[in-house]
Amino acid sequence: MKKLILTSLCIAAFASAQAFAEVQTIKADVNGMVCAFCAQGIERKLRAMPQTRDVYVNLKHKIVAVELKEGQGVPLDTVRDLVKEAGYDVTHIETVNQSAQEIKAGINKE
Repeated sequence: MKKLILTSLCIAAFASAQAFAEVQTIKADVNGMVCAFCAQGIERKLRAMPQTRDVYVNLKHKIVAVELKEGQGVPLDTVRDLVKEAGYDVTHIETVNQSAQEIKAGINKE
């Protein structure tokens, strides 16, 4: 009986931890994006990284967000370099605890 209770508690704790796991997204302000072709080029480069779960690019606000897979990390300089290789300038870059879709929803509310 004790094993059953202990197993149940462990499973519940694991499920709870998974529900509250923080999403890590690298968010960058990018200068030089002026058309859908620009956005597609950046998105394609960032989606090619094996650590990428999702990418969001907004031309109007000049924002690029790279959501990482759980437990994965990418140095900010790697994202900055990939954007520069695509021909654009990163003016600000940071890691945030929001998904790419949450960032998109926040921008769409403005």
